[in-house]
Amino acid sequence: MELRDIRYFAVVAEHLNLSRAAEALNLSVPALSKSLRRLEESVGAKLVQRSQKGVTLTAVGCALLHRIGPLQGVLHDVRQEAANLADGRAGNICIGVSPGAAENLTADACATLANESAEITFQVWVHSTKSLGNLLRKGEIDFYVASLQAFSPGEFARESLFDDQFIVYASSSHRLAGRKCVTLDDLTGERWALTDNAWSVQWQQLCREMENHGLPAPRFAMNSHSQAVRMSSVAYAGFLGLSTRRFMQQEARKYNLVELPVKEITYVRHMSIIYRKDGYLSPAARRLIEILKEQSRGNAGSKHSQR
Repeated sequence: MELRDIRYFAVVAEHLNLSRAAEALNLSVPALSKSLRRLEESVGAKLVQRSQKGVTLTAVGCALLHRIGPLQGVLHDVRQEAANLADGRAGNICIGVSPGAAENLTADACATLANESAEITFQVWVHSTKSLGNLLRKGEIDFYVASLQAFSPGEFARESLFDDQFIVYASSSHRLAGRKCVTLDDLTGERWALTDNAWSVQWQQLCREMENHGLPAPRFAMNSHSQAVRMSSVAYAGFLGLSTRRFMQQEARKYNLVELPVKEITYVRHMSIIYRKDGYLSPAARRLIEILKEQSRGNAGSKHSQR
């Protein structure tokens, strides 16, 4: 008994006319008759009786139609689910993201995809780039968004998203806010709120520039991986922050933050999507990657248009 023959029989039962049923199925009448005979042989009984007006269902035909009603609904659901999965409108996505600007970008992309389809679920890991690489190797995440310095070309592939300049930022009420130029000497004695990565490239650059100018090294006043803690310290306690321009602009939605124009800060972070070269990416994961790239291009265009 083939599912195709059962589906054809259901259409015959709906129309009670072989010609109209064949037309609905885009089949010839002989082909439909052959399907009915094949199904009757499988059941071992007649399913329809031919008449001048068309066909009528036998008792066995009525019983079969009653049984396959729920099956048709199940088959429809299965076909719809398969189509949604294939089109990227359903499924589960496990992704990783490094703390900072990529968090907000990823959140916006997930929201966009969630609005496209309610059948997609997300699991988002926020970890250091080293931890994300380990998760990717074990197949526990589909891909991650992080800086290019975390990229391992031997086993991973990447797609570029955007370049992000590191900057110094402060509260809009800070004494240095509004200046056209902020010197390293102006930063002397200021308190800083950062993550505990005191050996990061960008922080080392700032320390090195301060030292080259005969100035004391900047000092931590707040050490935390929490964005909320760091942003509150900068916004309300007068601390300075060191992060990317995109991250600061995104956090400025919630806090009154401004960039301080310090020309000595030149480090640029290259953000990318990173995944296994030979790993499987579901259609839903690929759709999320498309959205991330679209939003990165859109934000870059907005940034250029404001200059």
